[in-house]
Amino acid sequence: MTDAFKALADPTRRTILDELTARDGQTLFELCARLTTNHGLASSRQAISQHLEVLESAGLVRTRREGRYKFHEIDTAPLEPIVERWLRRPGSDPGGTGETS
Repeated sequence: MTDAFKALADPTRRTILDELTARDGQTLFELCARLTTNHGLASSRQAISQHLEVLESAGLVRTRREGRYKFHEIDTAPLEPIVERWLRRPGSDPGGTGETS
Protein backbone atom coordinates (compact mmCIF):
# COMPACT_ATOMS: atom_id res chain seq x y z
CA MET A 1 0.00 0.00 0.00
CA THR A 2 2.94 2.36 0.69
CA ASP A 3 4.07 2.17 -2.96
CA ALA A 4 0.59 3.16 -4.12
CA PHE A 5 0.59 6.19 -1.80
CA LYS A 6 4.03 7.26 -3.01
CA ALA A 7 2.98 6.83 -6.65
CA LEU A 8 -0.24 8.81 -6.11
CA ALA A 9 1.58 11.65 -4.32
CA ASP A 10 2.71 13.15 -7.63
CA PRO A 11 0.10 15.21 -9.53
CA THR A 12 1.50 14.21 -12.93
CA ARG A 13 1.10 10.52 -12.08
CA ARG A 14 -2.47 11.14 -10.93
CA THR A 15 -3.15 12.87 -14.26
CA ILE A 16 -1.67 9.91 -16.14
CA LEU A 17 -4.05 7.62 -14.26
CA ASP A 18 -6.93 9.96 -15.12
CA GLU A 19 -6.02 9.65 -18.80
CA LEU A 20 -5.80 5.86 -18.58
CA THR A 21 -9.18 5.81 -16.86
CA ALA A 22 -10.64 7.85 -19.71
CA ARG A 23 -9.00 5.68 -22.37
CA ASP A 24 -7.20 2.51 -21.32
CA GLY A 25 -4.53 0.82 -23.43
CA GLN A 26 -2.53 3.83 -24.63
CA THR A 27 1.03 3.93 -25.91
CA LEU A 28 3.58 6.35 -24.51
CA PHE A 29 3.17 8.55 -27.59
CA GLU A 30 -0.63 8.65 -27.17
CA LEU A 31 -0.35 9.44 -23.46
CA CYS A 32 2.10 12.28 -24.08
CA ALA A 33 -0.18 13.77 -26.74
CA ARG A 34 -3.29 13.55 -24.52
CA LEU A 35 -1.45 14.99 -21.49
CA THR A 36 -0.34 17.96 -23.59
CA THR A 37 -3.71 18.47 -25.29
CA ASN A 38 -6.03 17.83 -22.36
CA HIS A 39 -3.96 19.09 -19.44
CA GLY A 40 -1.27 21.39 -20.85
CA LEU A 41 1.47 19.13 -19.48
CA ALA A 42 4.54 19.58 -21.63
CA SER A 43 6.66 16.86 -20.02
CA SER A 44 9.15 14.98 -22.16
CA ARG A 45 8.48 11.42 -23.26
CA GLN A 46 11.33 10.33 -21.00
CA ALA A 47 9.73 12.04 -17.97
CA ILE A 48 6.34 10.43 -18.68
CA SER A 49 8.06 7.08 -19.18
CA GLN A 50 9.68 7.43 -15.75
CA HIS A 51 6.31 8.27 -14.18
CA LEU A 52 4.84 5.17 -15.84
CA GLU A 53 7.65 3.05 -14.37
CA VAL A 54 6.79 4.30 -10.86
CA LEU A 55 3.10 3.56 -11.45
CA GLU A 56 3.92 0.12 -12.81
CA SER A 57 6.19 -0.74 -9.87
CA ALA A 58 3.35 0.30 -7.52
CA GLY A 59 1.02 -2.06 -9.41
CA LEU A 60 -1.23 0.77 -10.62
CA VAL A 61 -0.34 0.32 -14.30
CA ARG A 62 0.09 -2.86 -16.33
CA THR A 63 1.81 -2.99 -19.68
CA ARG A 64 1.50 -5.33 -22.62
CA ARG A 65 3.53 -5.50 -25.78
CA GLU A 66 2.20 -5.96 -29.28
CA GLY A 67 5.04 -5.91 -31.75
CA ARG A 68 6.97 -2.68 -31.30
CA TYR A 69 4.23 -1.06 -29.25
CA LYS A 70 3.84 -1.07 -25.49
CA PHE A 71 0.32 -0.42 -24.21
CA HIS A 72 -0.39 0.92 -20.71
CA GLU A 73 -3.50 -0.01 -18.74
CA ILE A 74 -4.71 1.09 -15.32
CA ASP A 75 -4.95 -1.51 -12.56
CA THR A 76 -7.02 -0.42 -9.57
CA ALA A 77 -6.37 -3.57 -7.47
CA PRO A 78 -3.73 -1.83 -5.28
CA LEU A 79 -6.36 0.77 -4.34
CA GLU A 80 -8.81 -1.79 -2.94
CA PRO A 81 -7.11 -2.07 0.50
CA ILE A 82 -7.26 1.71 0.79
CA VAL A 83 -10.97 1.74 0.02
CA GLU A 84 -11.59 -1.17 2.36
CA ARG A 85 -9.73 0.56 5.16
CA TRP A 86 -11.18 4.06 5.01
CA LEU A 87 -14.30 4.05 2.86
CA ARG A 88 -16.85 1.85 4.50
CA ARG A 89 -20.40 1.41 3.36
CA PRO A 90 -23.06 3.20 5.43
CA GLY A 91 -24.23 1.02 8.29
CA SER A 92 -21.03 -1.04 8.39
CA ASP A 93 -19.41 -1.77 11.72
CA PRO A 94 -15.99 -0.07 11.72
CA GLY A 95 -14.96 -1.14 15.21
CA GLY A 96 -16.38 -4.63 15.36
CA THR A 97 -18.65 -3.72 18.30
CA GLY A 98 -21.90 -4.70 16.67
CA GLU A 99 -23.06 -1.09 16.62
CA THR A 100 -23.66 0.99 13.52
CA SER A 101 -22.84 4.65 13.27
